Amino acid sequence: MEYLNYIIPIFFVLFLINKLMPTKGVRQMTTVELKQVLNKKDVQLIDVRTPGEFSSNHIKKFKNIPLHELSTKVNQLSKEKEIVVICQSGMRSNKATKILKKLGFENVTNVKGGMSAWN
Repeated sequence: MEYLNYIIPIFFVLFLINKLMPTKGVRQMTTVELKQVLNKKDVQLIDVRTPGEFSSNHIKKFKNIPLHELSTKVNQLSKEKEIVVICQSGMRSNKATKILKKLGFENVTNVKGGMSAWN
C-alpha cells in the first residue's frame, strides 16, 4: 500500500506535463516568424483570448474566437488553410491547437509566448 503514496503524485506530474507539452503535429512559431506570415492570404489568424482582452490589444489581421467558443465556431474555419493561433501567453492557444487537431485540422500553428511576446 505504501506504493500508492508514490503513484498518485507521479500520475499528477504526468498529467501536468501532458497539459503543458506542445501538441504533437502542431508547429510552434515565434512572434518574429509571425510577422512574416501576417501578409499571407492563405493563412487563418485566430486569437483565442476573451473579447475584452482582444478589444484592448490585438493584432489587426487576427479574428477573435474565444477558446470556450472554438468548438462551436469551428465551422467558420477552413481545413485547407493553415491556422495560426495566439492568446496572451501561449497556454490557451496551445489548448486550442489540441482542440483543432482533434477536430481534423492538419495545418495548425501555435504562437509561442503569445501577445506577451509581441512587440
